[in-house]
Amino acid sequence: MSRFLERIYSYSKRMNKIKPLFCFFLLSFFTIVPGQAVPDSTSISLGYPVYSQYLQNGLLINPAYAGTRGSLSTFLSYRLQWMGIPDAPVFQSISLNAPMKNDKVGLGLMAQFMKFGFTKSQNVYFSYAYHIRLKNGKLSFGLKGGFDRSNTDYSGILTTTKNDPVFITNDKPYFLPNIGAGIYYFNDRLFAGASIPSFLSYRKNSSTGSVEAYHSFSNYDVIFSAGGLITFSQALKFKPSILVDYSLDKTKKLTQLDINGNFILGDLIWLGGSYRTSEQVVVGILQVQINPQFMFGFSYDYPAGRMNSYSKGSSEFILRYEFGYKVSAANPRYF
Repeated sequence: MSRFLERIYSYSKRMNKIKPLFCFFLLSFFTIVPGQAVPDSTSISLGYPVYSQYLQNGLLINPAYAGTRGSLSTFLSYRLQWMGIPDAPVFQSISLNAPMKNDKVGLGLMAQFMKFGFTKSQNVYFSYAYHIRLKNGKLSFGLKGGFDRSNTDYSGILTTTKNDPVFITNDKPYFLPNIGAGIYYFNDRLFAGASIPSFLSYRKNSSTGSVEAYHSFSNYDVIFSAGGLITFSQALKFKPSILVDYSLDKTKKLTQLDINGNFILGDLIWLGGSYRTSEQVVVGILQVQINPQFMFGFSYDYPAGRMNSYSKGSSEFILRYEFGYKVSAANPRYF
């Protein structure tokens, strides 16, 4: 009985430590005022870029990932989407995240740059995560806040009608602040996480031209990811994982499903692939852990569906460098 009471006391102390985080989360969530119905309004959605090597940088999909690698982790990626199609999307991202001295708090910063057609967009988000050490792993709660920005330049468009009034002036840039949240658990053998990338939605009032924020549960996307590590020997390991992007919108539901598998050879070569159902894409991935701190990766997405007739696929390059003594050959990190 005494041991049981000690456990309850220990658990209550942990809960007291994370109460401020929950209060901030709830305050952020419930102070979002649902926008009133606006006649003749149009939804604005900049979307989220699809990366194939997000497993090496969980911050792309979950703010609770911040600081969980135990060192200052920097990440760069460059993605060419739908190669062979003129003005196809190009995505670039840069991020860094690190734990603080007490290892209970992690901070992260991520910026993404996208160009597609005559449109350029950027987003910048700051992440905060609170870590709780459990008996067999760590549990992390995360919040993120930042903005998306997008603008379209019509000056390069050739129109059939000279001085077409629709394309005389450029579209006004959109500046869309937002917040998101996530939860993440991991240990040496498995991980699981869930996140909501954005709580706010936006729409454009066609009569006034203004952009208005509103809140709707039906516009939520919930991203769930999980995986594990199977060790066959010191030289051969296998890391299966899955990612599910589920929309609460009744007309969308499952928007993305990735089934992934990576063989890890001697903690040096990561060789694997995945299948993405939403795009009907088969992904091949090769990553090299050049030294305990530095990783280089390349992936190629082969379109197995309708896009096969139009696109030559998508390519993605990543670089990850981690500072800190905790990243070592004797204690490699797989999640």
